[in-house]
Amino acid sequence: MTLSTSSASMEHLLVCVAWPYARSGTHVGQIAGSVLPGDIFARYHRMAGNQVLMISGSDMHGTPITVEADQKDIPPSELALRYHRQMLTTWERLGITFDLYTNTTTENHVRQAQAIFLDLLKKGYIFKDWMDSPYCTNDRRFLPDRYVEGTCPYCGFVQARGDQCDQCGRMLDATQLLDPRCKHCGNQSVEIRATEHFFFDLPQFTEQLRQWLQTNKEYWRPSALNPALNWLKEGLMPRAITRDLDWGVPVPLPGYEGKCLYVWFEAVIGYYSASIEWAKRIGKPDAWKQWWEQPAMGNTSSARSYYFIGKDNIAFHTIFWPAMLLGIGGLALPYDVPASEFMTMRSAKSSASRGNVIWTDDALDRYGADSLRYYLVSILPEHHDADFSYEALVRHNNDELVATYGNAVHRVLTFVQHNFDSIVPVPGPLGAADNDLLDELRQAFDSVGAAIASVRLRDGMNTALAVARSANRYLDEQSPWKSLKTDRTSAATTMYVMLQVLNGLKVLFSPYLPFSSQKLHELLGYAGSVSECRWEPATIASGQKLPPPTPLFAKFDSPTT
Repeated sequence: MTLSTSSASMEHLLVCVAWPYARSGTHVGQIAGSVLPGDIFARYHRMAGNQVLMISGSDMHGTPITVEADQKDIPPSELALRYHRQMLTTWERLGITFDLYTNTTTENHVRQAQAIFLDLLKKGYIFKDWMDSPYCTNDRRFLPDRYVEGTCPYCGFVQARGDQCDQCGRMLDATQLLDPRCKHCGNQSVEIRATEHFFFDLPQFTEQLRQWLQTNKEYWRPSALNPALNWLKEGLMPRAITRDLDWGVPVPLPGYEGKCLYVWFEAVIGYYSASIEWAKRIGKPDAWKQWWEQPAMGNTSSARSYYFIGKDNIAFHTIFWPAMLLGIGGLALPYDVPASEFMTMRSAKSSASRGNVIWTDDALDRYGADSLRYYLVSILPEHHDADFSYEALVRHNNDELVATYGNAVHRVLTFVQHNFDSIVPVPGPLGAADNDLLDELRQAFDSVGAAIASVRLRDGMNTALAVARSANRYLDEQSPWKSLKTDRTSAATTMYVMLQVLNGLKVLFSPYLPFSSQKLHELLGYAGSVSECRWEPATIASGQKLPPPTPLFAKFDSPTT
């Protein structure tokens, strides 16, 4: 479908991007899995005239932070804040347009997380019970799920975590692991001991979740919907939501000092708490309600929420968080959860904890934002895993961005500079070839917009690139460098048509390639931000003065490593 930009049909779209752990820098697998798709989606919808709120933040809590902080002899808060600031810099370099990127240590988030805990407890959706938990006798501490590793009892993967197996995707309990070992000290001196905790009663929401997941979800990716339905079929179990930790959101009850809300429960509340924080920051404390409040289950209002995540977070966004929202009541359930598959590095899953990553800042240092963004979109793991390599990045950049899109731009702008004094020429009557190309451009706005709106981001970018290819063919066929001497009006018409196409391409590529789109916007003689353009073709007027052209993209040498 093509979304109308009229005010009567304006939508409120909540773009929720998975919260990365503040335990390292970001790697390209995270960017491709959630951050970049969310940004492209948000950028398009803003240009299409919809109201967008794009939020995320750094997940600052968890044992890995405390362990590294101990090793560095600094407080966990200082280490987490250091990583959080590093992420903020990365988002700016990459051109990510969060309306708010916050973190889980804010007073607002702590207050909202504790309030939801108490609300669900009061309503009977949370209960106390004893649980068996791994205890490291060497470190003398209870171990959170993610700090226990062992062998998966289902598939035999020897590096399964205590909460999930990355190989077969099954949710696990740490007590299920075979040959468990402490990830902190590496020892197998792990015992199972009883400890009292609070549990979220997931089974109470089974039928509501089933009804929701089986109603009007034909647009969901099977990779997100099918696992959720299978978990319901297998039967939901209560899930512990507290842990024996001193770094996190404290349990807001007397007698439970030393216990915190576990990150899987607390971090997803960040989407809600960040919306409230954003509203307060802009001086409209109730503004968040336009994206969240619902009269009843079923997303009957104009607000739609999209959750951009990797497939290892599907359970938290299709089962746990929706159940929490049902328990709270009156808040919008996810409209779509476009989960991405994994991005691998040399055919192994990208994982910072396992040291198999390409860091985003390193890639930006080498190739810049738009070349990285373009390559990641070209291999986005929308329906199957994708493998990242610098060799392929260079090939896509040189063969497509430079040779196709950049070539069309530079040929036209230099020709206009040399032959029309850098002024958009006055055309003669348009012929069939001229109109065919302009028709293709106009149709591309509908098809690229529809692709992005349905989160088929690769299809959208390929359609925009197809217009650039058509423009090059048109330019070759019209050969204005030949007609210039015998029919200057014909050459002027060709240049006029090509400049209209470039003026459209800067918009079509803007959600994907914001920096080069802004550069082309300026090369076409415009001031202001290209992101303020509407999602529609616009005429660049004859007589407009163009600045001296420079190449839109750089060609890269083959990487040596």
